[in-house]
Amino acid sequence: MRRLLLLRHGKAERSEPGMPDLTRVLIERGRKDAARIGAYMASHALIPDRVVISPAARTRETWKFAATAFRPEPGAIMSEQLYDATPHAIFAAIKDAPASVHTLLMVGHNPSLHEVALMLVATGDIEARERLGEKLPTCGLVIVDFAIDSWGKLHPQSGRLERFISPKWLEAATN
Repeated sequence: MRRLLLLRHGKAERSEPGMPDLTRVLIERGRKDAARIGAYMASHALIPDRVVISPAARTRETWKFAATAFRPEPGAIMSEQLYDATPHAIFAAIKDAPASVHTLLMVGHNPSLHEVALMLVATGDIEARERLGEKLPTCGLVIVDFAIDSWGKLHPQSGRLERFISPKWLEAATN
């Protein structure tokens, strides 16, 4: 079995004229949400063997705040391929993951991250699939399981949505 974790970056500052998109950083809410998602991941044994992040400041910060919940913190690999990527490019990057990686986390951007999640999920919790079909919010975490023994055998519509977590869902669950 292989498990894919797709994490959209946290809420970031708005883009201003002349501001390079790569330099946008998280706002306070984004930092809090990232830490909260990381704590959820750690407490539910969602520990990645490999973490691949976009080079954008907001994705690097999202992982920085999420990773504080892990001991030891899993290291991250920055991939230019994840920034401004098409869903097919992300799919190809997933397929290229080493066979030794059982749990892969990718921290990236919409719309591509959302689209690749929809491309991969075939079954799973109906309510979670409906929520995922609507949107992948900032700091949304998609957990997809695959009945394969290597990432190279990955195919569209072959995954089971194990869980779909968002900061809003976590807040409602704890209140």
